[in-house]
Amino acid sequence: MPAPPDPAAQAKAAREAQQAAAERAEALRAARATAARAWGLTTPPLLAPPPPATKPVLAANGQHVIVRPDLPPVVRRVPTADKVVFLTVDDGMEKDPEFNRMVRELGIPVSAFVTDYLARSNYGYFRELRDQGVAVQNHTLNHRDLRKLDYEGNRREVCGQQENLEREIGVRPNLFRPPFGEYTEATLRAAASCGVTAVPLWNQEAFPDRMEYRYGDHKFHPGDIILTHFRGPETWKGDMNAMLRLVVREVTAQGFAIARLEDYL
Repeated sequence: MPAPPDPAAQAKAAREAQQAAAERAEALRAARATAARAWGLTTPPLLAPPPPATKPVLAANGQHVIVRPDLPPVVRRVPTADKVVFLTVDDGMEKDPEFNRMVRELGIPVSAFVTDYLARSNYGYFRELRDQGVAVQNHTLNHRDLRKLDYEGNRREVCGQQENLEREIGVRPNLFRPPFGEYTEATLRAAASCGVTAVPLWNQEAFPDRMEYRYGDHKFHPGDIILTHFRGPETWKGDMNAMLRLVVREVTAQGFAIARLEDYL
């Protein structure tokens, strides 16, 4: 018969595991503080809490969560009490390696919603983001206004990019964002037909020089989704690193951490 468990040994192992976890967290905080100074931030980003053991239930909640039978829910604010927000980057026009480096060194969770016609010149850039832990999700083939397409047109745009991203990135997306945030029931049915489980939109949009809030209180709320784009100085007053610096400053100043969207959706 196996020997009965030794309570003293079990307690010691638990203490050692707890101490090791605390040491890892402290090392991560120190690394973030060093990286923050290097990237021009006086305050490092806050660490997000551990991912929830189970993902939040997406029940209808006004305009924050729209649920229809048998269709992927549309989400502007993830239902959570965690003081976290989520950073999402759309399309793929600008492919700035310094943005990748800043994301990596600061340990910022990001979700990329990629459009094929803008990304296809260099999918290697997005594979590099994938290798850093960034989830690469679906933003259609050609960035069309999906309200103007029938069901089959929606399927070509959405499901065609599902196939592209599975081939190019190696993972089939489960999240999809319609261009301009516009969609129809046909869009949602098409998305559901090729594996999409949720459609995240946004409540804030970030630029290098400002944050635009959807609501009048100009504050973040737990579960808010921030939109920004792969853009550069040719269209912005700054670059992607300036945008990320502004996001981190605003989020941190309001006492929030940036968490990984895919841990919640």
